[in-house]
Amino acid sequence: MKVVILAGGRGTRIAEESKLTPKPMIRIGEEPILWHIMKEYSHYGFNEFIICAGYKQQVIKEWFNNYMLYNSDITFDFSEDEKKIIVHKKNYEPWKVTIVDTGLDTLTGGRIKRVKEYLNNETFMMTYGDGVSDIDIKKLLEFHKSHGKLATLTSYVIEQQKGVLKVDRHGTIKEFREKNIIDGSLINAGYMVLEPQVLDYIAGDETVFEKEPLEKLVSDGQLAAYKHNGFWKCMDTMKDKEELESLWNSGQAKWKVW
Repeated sequence: MKVVILAGGRGTRIAEESKLTPKPMIRIGEEPILWHIMKEYSHYGFNEFIICAGYKQQVIKEWFNNYMLYNSDITFDFSEDEKKIIVHKKNYEPWKVTIVDTGLDTLTGGRIKRVKEYLNNETFMMTYGDGVSDIDIKKLLEFHKSHGKLATLTSYVIEQQKGVLKVDRHGTIKEFREKNIIDGSLINAGYMVLEPQVLDYIAGDETVFEKEPLEKLVSDGQLAAYKHNGFWKCMDTMKDKEELESLWNSGQAKWKVW
């Protein structure tokens, strides 16, 4: 089963890094966050990826093109007329990666629609190129198969970040308490499983997948939520990036299931 990863946005909220590199290529530790996402899918046996590139897409292509070079022991033999390259110790992934330039300003739905020809009219997975999780991908797929709907997304509770107030109509605070998990909201955490018919819900490049397509799937009774109670973190800002890097460097990266 193919895994589609949205990796074409500009990443304006983390502009300190994305001015030079596309957001999915921002490093957590020594590797891009895109690598971390792919490693999780690969852990569960999903090794065929379609990368929906756009902004600075050449950076993504160059990184994958050089991946073997970076991760193998290699002899460059210049002693004869023709240069020879001998690969010794190979230390890279069993991945098949298709990188598609889906346009600079194409919106999320449009990017998915643009890779239709690579999906072979099959069920596929889809996620965003800026979030990591310890979700059990196989259980997610089992859940999707069990309900028979066209689409499944992973839901996750984001906790309230501030203290909670109860205020009467006169502006008097009647209650104050610290944040609690019960104050959180369920959000779309990505990690979706989609049937090929979902592409029919996408009009074109100007379609935001999280708006009309998902809303129509809901109204048609074709969208289910797989609730994830473990770890999930999106790298929206430099603060998020620093938190993820701190977890990785300290050996506490819960998304490292491999």
